[in-house]
Amino acid sequence: MTRHIRIEPLTQEAFAPFGEVLDTSGAPDKLINQGLCGRYHDRATLDFVEGRAGISLFQAELRSLPYQLDMMERHPDGSQAFIPMSMEAFLVIVAEDTGNGPATPRAFITSPGQAINFARNTWHGVLTPITGSGLFAVVDRIGAGANLEEFWFDTPFTVVAD
Repeated sequence: MTRHIRIEPLTQEAFAPFGEVLDTSGAPDKLINQGLCGRYHDRATLDFVEGRAGISLFQAELRSLPYQLDMMERHPDGSQAFIPMSMEAFLVIVAEDTGNGPATPRAFITSPGQAINFARNTWHGVLTPITGSGLFAVVDRIGAGANLEEFWFDTPFTVVAD
């Protein structure tokens, strides 16, 4: 049995149940540096049970479509922001929680210049760059204790473009 997930464009409205889209849409909140830099202020809610925010760099291998999704994960103790270090698109796969694991996943494609912040305890796929360098800055919880749950699907999903 093949289960397909069609990729959707990433919008704040569609992604709101899972976290925040970080981008520079609209006018900047204010101009700084003698008016030569627009500041898009406070775009992500960093949410940690304990610990502190840390910035790490991830170097992910590029993936291709169709993409097989066999596992999702979540971080119950902290939010997690993924900020690409190139102007390339990447896949973002998320799912609501059923109480027994993730519901049917949804897949989004970012536009160049977009980043995302997963809300704490949100089921999501692994980092999935499909073009570019695969280099990301990640802002997440640094602290004691396990902050990772994994869920393996009995039957994988296949993520496809339209």
